[in-house]
Amino acid sequence: MSYVPSSVDHSGQKVNLFYQDWGTGRPVVLIHGWPLSHEMWEYQLTELPKHGLRCITYDRRGFGKSSKPWDGYDYDTLADDLKAVLDELDLQDVTLVGFSMGGGEVARYMSRYGGARVSRVIFVGAVTPFLLKTADNPDGVDKQVFDQILEQLQKDRADFLSNFGKMFYGVSMLNHPVSESLLAWNQGLALLGSPKATLDCVRSFSETDFRNDLPAIQVPTLVIHGDSDKIVPIEASGKLTHQLIPQSHMLTYEGAPHGLFYTEKDRLNEDLIAFITADQPVSQPAS
Repeated sequence: MSYVPSSVDHSGQKVNLFYQDWGTGRPVVLIHGWPLSHEMWEYQLTELPKHGLRCITYDRRGFGKSSKPWDGYDYDTLADDLKAVLDELDLQDVTLVGFSMGGGEVARYMSRYGGARVSRVIFVGAVTPFLLKTADNPDGVDKQVFDQILEQLQKDRADFLSNFGKMFYGVSMLNHPVSESLLAWNQGLALLGSPKATLDCVRSFSETDFRNDLPAIQVPTLVIHGDSDKIVPIEASGKLTHQLIPQSHMLTYEGAPHGLFYTEKDRLNEDLIAFITADQPVSQPAS
């Protein structure tokens, strides 16, 4: 198995990040959402390399096959982990694709490191710019919602993740866009995550304000969001992200839930390939 050593974390512990590297050509780094792992990108990893793209995806610390330290789940540290992947593999002209929580890593990396090595950015159902409802962010989500998530995770993590998966993919009494087998697979990926990381990341993705990070993105950017997303509502995220990034274009997937990487996988793959392979300026040099 392949691992990238990250920077030393808060406790001085070395963290190893598991990564998958498939295909050749222009590099695309796909960053997974909470509470899954790099394996959520299965239907992108098996398609994008057919189109001259090198796909790299890794497990966030605390999830999948990566190290599971006690702390280090703040976005500055997570952006440092992303930098470690880009530096270790010496990637240039990179497209960063951040799904859900992964959009936060993209935003913070782009501002913290000046977009080094990156030529394009794609946000998919991302938590940016700021999920939490505050006096100056009235379209956000009430803190009580996230407090309840934490309470339910601590009471019965397996049961919460089972129910969460149904909302994630838009399953209801009358709508069954995914199979029971896929829901079971999804829960299996989520249960591989460290319980501590699963809890800490809820605070990170709900309470981190990226409104000052997004204007720092100076490369072509694509924002993709489903308008039936019940996990990360489009009004509080995708639309505002688009407004805050000068060089962005937005695609709204009508009727799509949060887990559109699967429910809309063919359309998503086509849109990713079209945007990534279009002629664009080269990335900022490594720093």
